[in-house]
Amino acid sequence: MAYQPKRRKMTAEINVVPYIDVMLVLLIIFMVTAPFVTQGVDVELPKTAEAKTAAELAKEEDSGAFIIVEVDKDGQLGLSVNNGDMVRGLSLQDTLVRVKAELQLNPNSPVLVGGDGRVPYSEIILTLDALNQAGVSSVGLMTEPYES
Repeated sequence: MAYQPKRRKMTAEINVVPYIDVMLVLLIIFMVTAPFVTQGVDVELPKTAEAKTAAELAKEEDSGAFIIVEVDKDGQLGLSVNNGDMVRGLSLQDTLVRVKAELQLNPNSPVLVGGDGRVPYSEIILTLDALNQAGVSSVGLMTEPYES
């Protein structure tokens, strides 16, 4: 009787262990670098000789919170409350609703409008006018002090 080798079935399997290793390394890299990524747009504020910081304004108003509305160079609105992250890409109506809601929570919060130096003046005026029509009684304009 002659020896007949057993026929083995060919199986095609992918070894996924290297892929899992690569994915874990990528996950670690993204987790480490995520805090260093800034989520904002640089706004070049107009310069002035005498300016108060937002913290000084908040102390004067006897409130720890302040509301900042920014207009970037493309005319997009952003909103930051109490030095939080700037929420960008809001419509004018969304910004007004959020500002009014924050003012209901803290009626003494100062509202500051900052506009990029390259944005048309009309965009700032439209934002100020909309805040005024929404019932915001006092609005400050943000500037940066001259460096001497």
